Amino acid sequence: MGLTKTDNFTTEQNELAAFAKALGHPARVAIIEYLSSQASCVCGSIVDAIPLAQATVSQHLKELKNAGLIQGNIEGNSICYCLNPEKWKKFKQMLEPTFTHIEQPVCC
Repeated sequence: MGLTKTDNFTTEQNELAAFAKALGHPARVAIIEYLSSQASCVCGSIVDAIPLAQATVSQHLKELKNAGLIQGNIEGNSICYCLNPEKWKKFKQMLEPTFTHIEQPVCC
């Protein structure tokens, strides 16, 4: 079996790209903003806060969870979500050095 294109890049580059892809939709950004503004895990109110159908919100939550950016716990017949602080810390640590060279604008 041949190499995939991701095999040409470092683990860190692939992981950073996966984080970026998970955040690549405004609904997912809105979900992250909503969850970050809450003091505890959030169950059903995500659908009330995001102007999309429940099934669409669920799909976006699935993408964020698959990327590890959020966590979900089952409580009764609902799933409560919150940010995954370890993944966000890692994402921040990975993102910062990637863009440190951009501080000085280069004329083109």
